[in-house]
Amino acid sequence: MLRSQTHGPVTRFDLAHSLLGRGRYWTTCYYLDGWLIDTGCAHTAHELLGALRGKALRGKALRGVLNTHTHEDHIGANGPLQRENPGLEIYAHPLALPVLADPRRQQPLHPYRRLFWGWPTPSQGRPLADGQVIETEHYRLQTIYTPGHKADHVCFYEEQQGWLFSGDLFVGGRDRALGQGYDIWGILDSLRRVYALPIQTLYPASARLRTDPCPHLAARIAYLQELGEQVLELHQQGRSVEQIARTLLGGPMWVELVTLGHFSRRNLVLSYLSRVTE
Repeated sequence: MLRSQTHGPVTRFDLAHSLLGRGRYWTTCYYLDGWLIDTGCAHTAHELLGALRGKALRGKALRGVLNTHTHEDHIGANGPLQRENPGLEIYAHPLALPVLADPRRQQPLHPYRRLFWGWPTPSQGRPLADGQVIETEHYRLQTIYTPGHKADHVCFYEEQQGWLFSGDLFVGGRDRALGQGYDIWGILDSLRRVYALPIQTLYPASARLRTDPCPHLAARIAYLQELGEQVLELHQQGRSVEQIARTLLGGPMWVELVTLGHFSRRNLVLSYLSRVTE
């Protein structure tokens, strides 16, 4: 399932695997000036390729791909795009390249991830350095390392326009659960890094576009910082991880059941406590 919207020179594609007639667990990629930022999931690769062929017919052939990180809902069409466009360059964080080359071996998927997004096929990537600029015909996209959601996460910043393509660094809301292996302190540091930039428009994955991003970024930073302080305070009082989770984050969540605990309140608390146990 694919939906598209145009925001000036940026085309936004919202993509989801259709289950029981409805799109489930949408993800987002962006097309700008012949470049694609992320490629959605494997289940929707054929739809994305079809949409891009339509653009090619209007003289806007695909020139390259920029991956914000290697979660399967962001690299799913990399392989099909490279097969259809021999020589297509795909750029990503250096840590991402082994995953792109062999996703099944390097990034095993939980059952829910295989269901909702599917297995990506291999693709060949080129490394991005922190601060490296990718020049399109009309724009300059600066690479900003933003680990936390994943160690290989990057954002792309267009300084003249004030655009930030933020991947999954910012998706809005108030987290009550965290994925296993995520680094909440790293997320906070990365949010602070991009908050320091003069951003005019925020283009996130799996969330609505924001034309007034600074208050939203500030609110998210404040929430995560305050929650972390509360977690550490309860820990110092001798509370268990389970007690802290229930006190601050409420009762069991459906996402914990669906993901078999891969996303959980416990993971969020433990990530905050990693600063204590290191």
